[in-house]
Amino acid sequence: MRPFIAAALALAFSGIAAAHDFWIQPQSFWLMPKAQTSLAILVGHGPARQHWVLRLNRVVRLISIGPGGRRTDHSGALQQGTYAPDAQIGFATPGTYVVAFENTSSINSLPADRFNDYLRSEGIRPAIEWRQRTNASGQPGRESYSRRAKALVQVAAAGRVAQPQVIRPLGLTLEIVPEINPYQPGTARSLPVRVIYQGHPLAGAFVKLNDLQHDEKPIETHITDGSGRALFQLPRSGQWQMNVVWTRPVHTDPDFDFETVFSSLSFGFPSAPIAS
Repeated sequence: MRPFIAAALALAFSGIAAAHDFWIQPQSFWLMPKAQTSLAILVGHGPARQHWVLRLNRVVRLISIGPGGRRTDHSGALQQGTYAPDAQIGFATPGTYVVAFENTSSINSLPADRFNDYLRSEGIRPAIEWRQRTNASGQPGRESYSRRAKALVQVAAAGRVAQPQVIRPLGLTLEIVPEINPYQPGTARSLPVRVIYQGHPLAGAFVKLNDLQHDEKPIETHITDGSGRALFQLPRSGQWQMNVVWTRPVHTDPDFDFETVFSSLSFGFPSAPIAS
């Protein structure tokens, strides 16, 4: 049954112009120590890709976790303006850094058909099942939604020293956690990930892998198993984004029926070798 569901979701996604992907896009995922890179916060995919309209009062955090678990607040680097980069950041010490962004919630309402298509395309089973069970599939969809995004930035050449901050959850409401560092030399050809929701492994989540150079539709999709895990092929070049969406029904608020979280993980590889 699960392969059938995955295939159906992939077909649904390819035919719907949903623009829910949200991620951190560094100008460069690989840097030299003390070098700076601009960060863009992007939303959508394919022709619908655009900068997220950055409003500082909607930012919960922009942080990085580096070697040794050191956590740095970068929210002061954010710039609000039409033509300004969203942020400029840099790191002094070699290693892999996890950059994380979170924003506040907004309320969204869609006509029934569009909301149902969106739920199917993103594989959001709790909302699909709740609307069917309560005979609400013909009603407009109302949700409160917020977003979480992580990016892996490598400073200097990647070595074989373990970077445990990459494979540890950050405590976000919803996050994709790689079980290996994709930048570490000698890793396998597969990239196992876990999806964590409210501190627990999330089964049944639809996870997509997008090539950011050609992101009209995912190149690989999986549904997480009972341990919240999914296994993808590990790219060795280019720029990549994984994303997942989950929700829970809400019965206590008159303005919305679901509380939805979007989450992504982006990473990329240099076009030329980076010095140690």
